This record gives sequence, structure tokens and C-alpha cells, in this order.
Amino acid sequence: MANTEILDPSTGRLLPAAGIELVIFDCDGVLIDSEIISARVLMAALDEAGVAVDFPYFKAHFLGRSFPRVAESIRQDFRVRLPETFESDYRARLLAAFERELKPVAGIVGVLERLAVRACVATSSSPQRAGRSLQLSGLDRFFGGDVFTASQVANGKPAPDLFLHAAAQCGVAPARCLVIEDSLPGLEAARAAGMSVWHFIGGAHLDRSDAVLSPPLPFFDNWEAFFDMAPELGKT
Repeated sequence: MANTEILDPSTGRLLPAAGIELVIFDCDGVLIDSEIISARVLMAALDEAGVAVDFPYFKAHFLGRSFPRVAESIRQDFRVRLPETFESDYRARLLAAFERELKPVAGIVGVLERLAVRACVATSSSPQRAGRSLQLSGLDRFFGGDVFTASQVANGKPAPDLFLHAAAQCGVAPARCLVIEDSLPGLEAARAAGMSVWHFIGGAHLDRSDAVLSPPLPFFDNWEAFFDMAPELGKT
């Protein structure tokens, strides 16, 4: 694919971009509208364990991170010992909520159907949660086995390990990858991996006030804008 320019809707400027061969999608909050559900279930479980957090705290400290990192943060910040069954109980409650409520983010199916380059998923979720989420939302058909989780690398986001692993498994150089992320750890991980990255703020848990402005990143709040930003990534 020839080099192109990408329009950054946050500034109206054209951005230079090498030919993209792989789009790496985060899962929660990008493909599926799950983060608002996750926040509700986790905050309720923490409240039962004597830890009170609000939604802004969830976004600042938990969004985009693997559960082991979340649990470590809770232990350090609140000086509490979570019950041994906390993680398994939380995951069971969350999957039950997903069974009732989970939906793909509006517009993503049309993007995946039209995408002209390879796509994969790189998520901090567990393999079981990621697999079931994609199945429930009907998005598993777009990715096959190209779903990579933090359990496969030594260090989760914000380290670059997961994105570099996904690119290597797909046989694509990092410079030829475009990452779509909603969380600050994910954005940091993509930059550290040497990949192009766009900030998706169209999930129910975010709004335009969450756009990363320093350093400035291309951002968009609906999937209908995706091919306006990079028409060369779409099938003609």
C-alpha cells in the first residue's frame, strides 16, 4: 500500500502515515460497549469488600488494565486484602451481565466488513472473557484466531509487549500497524510499540472531554468517521 495522509478530525490537519497493513483493535470499549458494564459490576463487588470507588476513579485507575494490575492497585491504594474468591466471583458476575446486556459498539460491524487490511484484537481481558465477549457480540467471525490477550505476554498495557506480540504473530512490522484504543494505558502501550494509534472515545464510558490532547492524538467518537479519516483502509 502506498504512503498516504490521514485527516486528524481533532485538529483538521493532515497527518503523514505509512501504509497500514494491520489494524489492531482493543476489545472492551472499542469493539464492544462493555466498560460501563464492567465498571458497574466491579464497583459493586468492591463495595461489598469494603472498598468504595466512583466512576472517575475507575476510569483513571482501572480502565484498560488487566485484572492482576487492578487488584494490585486496590491492595496498594486501599491497604485491603481482597477475598481469595474475589476475582473468580467478579468474573462470573461480569460474564452473567454480559450475557444479558453486551452489544457491539454502534457502527463497528460496518467497519469490519469494509476493512481492506488485516485486523486482530489485543486486549487486557482474560482469554475466556475476550472469547465470550466477541462471541456474544457476533464479532468473532471477523478475527478467527487473531485474538491476543495480556495472558500471553510478560507485561500488560501500558507496556508495549501485547501489541508487539500481536504484530509479530500476524507477521507485520510495528510501523505498519494502526492501533485503535480507548484507554490511556493502551494509548501509551501503542506509542511505546512504535505504532500509529487513534483514540476511540465513542464507547458509553467516554466523551469528548476524555480525548488525549497532550500529546495530541487523532481521536474520533463514532465508527462512521473511520473511513473519512483513512479511506485507503476501506474496500472500494
